[in-house]
Amino acid sequence: MRKLFTKIGEWLRKVIDFFYPPFRRLMSPQLFRYAACGGANMAFDWVLYFVVFHFVLCKQMLDLGFVTLSSHIASLVIVFPITTLSGFLLQKYVTFSASELRGRVQLFRYFLVVSTNLVLNYLGLKLLVDVLHVFPTPSKMIITIITVILSYVFQNKFTFKIQKESH
Repeated sequence: MRKLFTKIGEWLRKVIDFFYPPFRRLMSPQLFRYAACGGANMAFDWVLYFVVFHFVLCKQMLDLGFVTLSSHIASLVIVFPITTLSGFLLQKYVTFSASELRGRVQLFRYFLVVSTNLVLNYLGLKLLVDVLHVFPTPSKMIITIITVILSYVFQNKFTFKIQKESH
């Protein structure tokens, strides 16, 4: 399975890199790849969130027996593991493929960063939707933009850190 992901990652990297030249003066290739992969995963997250919120949950509360979740929070809980996995695979095999950290270390660190993002998403949705009465989908978009910026810093410096060569 790793070989398949590596091949797909190489192919995606070539496709993304094809579009990089006009952005050469603005950002590094790694930042461009992060933006492309993150942007694609963010769009996937927003579309999936919209579909779950409107068509799966039909804007209704989700009663799990022991707790009842509002539809905007239940949508977040349903979508989160799916987009977490797709995001990890894109970052590992496309953006930060030079990292030599073991996959399970990367996954653990990625999960720590994403868990922090989940808390920020939860608190942000509670604030924007329940307190400020902003619609759920735009609220999710605003929060996602904030967490993407924070994530790049942590993914680059922590999750997929590249060991510096000693001379």
